[in-house]
Amino acid sequence: MESSLPLTIDRRTGLPLHLQLAEQFRAAILDGRLRSGHRLPSTRDLARDLSVSRSVTQAAYDQLHAEGWIEGRTGAGTYVTDVVPLQPAVRHRAAPQPDPAAELLSLRPGIPYIAPTPDPGWRRAWREVSTQSPPRGYDDAAGLPELRAALADHVGRVRGIACGPENILITNGTVHGLRLILTVTRRPGDRIAIEDPGYLNAVVAARDHHLDVVDVPVDSDGLRVSALTEVPAVYVTPSHQYPLGGRLPVARRNELVRWARRNDAMLIEDDYDSEFRYDVAPLPALAQLDLDRVVHLGTLSKTISPALRLGWLVASDAMVDRLARFRAESGDWPGWPMQAALLAMLRDGYLDQTVRKGRRLYADRRLHTCTALAPYGQIIGQEAGLHITLLLPTHLNDQAITTAARQAGVVVAPLSDYRRSTPGPPGLVIGYATPTTPDLHQALKILVQVLDRFDTSRKAPA
Repeated sequence: MESSLPLTIDRRTGLPLHLQLAEQFRAAILDGRLRSGHRLPSTRDLARDLSVSRSVTQAAYDQLHAEGWIEGRTGAGTYVTDVVPLQPAVRHRAAPQPDPAAELLSLRPGIPYIAPTPDPGWRRAWREVSTQSPPRGYDDAAGLPELRAALADHVGRVRGIACGPENILITNGTVHGLRLILTVTRRPGDRIAIEDPGYLNAVVAARDHHLDVVDVPVDSDGLRVSALTEVPAVYVTPSHQYPLGGRLPVARRNELVRWARRNDAMLIEDDYDSEFRYDVAPLPALAQLDLDRVVHLGTLSKTISPALRLGWLVASDAMVDRLARFRAESGDWPGWPMQAALLAMLRDGYLDQTVRKGRRLYADRRLHTCTALAPYGQIIGQEAGLHITLLLPTHLNDQAITTAARQAGVVVAPLSDYRRSTPGPPGLVIGYATPTTPDLHQALKILVQVLDRFDTSRKAPA
């Protein structure tokens, strides 16, 4: 049975005529108006009925035939194939919900202050990128050679690591670098030691790779090397233990490297905010002691912005080659524009300038934060970084305090969130970098009111 349809042609649209016809036939098949076995009019008859050239109707049929909607039968005409109409899936999209924390004052740790308007150094870097042509093909999986050379000079100057471009690999930040190391060097079931309390994302990364996480306690100086068991890898934050703020002293650093040599172990050094010290110059990195044993992770997240998603990894040239070979196959490395911008920032001195400005700003904020909260507990980790930790009296519940603070309009992190198996007092991990200065003062005022309600008796824990 030949089927006729109310087909229309609209010459005012930009859509070619043959595609208009093909779309109308498809719709008729999908909604059941044309069924399997229905005979279609000839291209000549259809062209006459629609007042178009036969080439238009022929092109429409050719398109439908190529897609499998119709078939030609020798000497018998053109028919709809055995196509079962498929009801289109209906996607029920939930109405977007506003972020409940967006309007709250934030004292979350680990995020630098971002000015509302970009400064000249930032604009210069991106103008420079805009004048360059991108690479002709895929760029180096380890990173732009010029950027690797500039970063080798940078980490040698500010972190004391003697290295060359062959020791640098560009990453999307600390966690990206950590996950890359774990993917290439570890197998499911391997053990990895991580500080407790410690960085939650490092624990998540290890567990995502099906590693057995070994909790290692820390004290006021950082990771307790004497508590390490025989493991093939250790994740450590020696310059500013996260979140308690301890600084691994030279003697313990040497002990840790000797332990790694004895146990043929890898040390993964997260150097997340070492640029910001307020008592002495930043300590040299752990990697300067043994680049064959230590993989050093650096990031821009605490200096310029976490939104850049850019960092670096410093390791032996053999390790960098191994990681780069893996990335060449996976295609997982930062894009050229971001790398080119960082290179411009390094050459222009913008990164150094940002760190110097940050030190001055954060030093004042740290002092104000410590002064406001000192009556409510013991403040630790104030010598460096973008946060302090307030240890509370043991009878208090830091989860209850953070819940009350949120209800009052302030987001703050409970120390208990960072603990896994090692016991310790409750506390608050308080970032002072993110808000504007007036917002910081207001947030601390609210937090003090919340602490007063919980009656800490203004007594520091023993």
